Amino acid sequence: MSPSEFVDYYELLQVSPNAEADTIQRVFRLLAQRYHPDNKDTGNDQLFQQLLKAYQTLSDPAQRAAFDGQHRSQVKLNWQIFDKEDAPQGREAEYRKREGILSVLYRKRQFTPNQPGMNLKEIEDLLGVPREHLEFTIWYLKERGEIRTADNGRFGITVKGVERFEELSSPESERPNLYMLPPAKSSRAV
Repeated sequence: MSPSEFVDYYELLQVSPNAEADTIQRVFRLLAQRYHPDNKDTGNDQLFQQLLKAYQTLSDPAQRAAFDGQHRSQVKLNWQIFDKEDAPQGREAEYRKREGILSVLYRKRQFTPNQPGMNLKEIEDLLGVPREHLEFTIWYLKERGEIRTADNGRFGITVKGVERFEELSSPESERPNLYMLPPAKSSRAV
């Protein structure tokens, strides 16, 4: 299945992949009421059908286990921002690593607020970037106060980091280069 065809049922139902069956059922019922085609105000047949398929899949243990395997593979594909063959170099690579780290920590905080931290290995695997290439990036984000390290050694996004990520992902912004240093000015007279 290609990334464009994959539907993340957890995201569609707005639940964590660790959600219990009763949580999935409660959330489905809430969303089903809202988007049922008979609801004159908010009914949406296409979305309702997707929600129904998601619920059917995630409420059946065998189907959920099969979906979880696909989900893990797809999530890993979606997060790998660097292809080993044509990975960007220099400042562009650094910018993408910063945005990638903020992105994974933002989503982790959003979907599992009770356990919002990630260890370096998880970040490394999701982004497809080796640990040694993340150390400078993590140091930078920590110094800016956009991420922090908890007592257990896991990284989490801060309020400042959330604001920065939302700024970066805003459709009306032109990706401001706040992370990039301006080119060095020559002190020589021309």
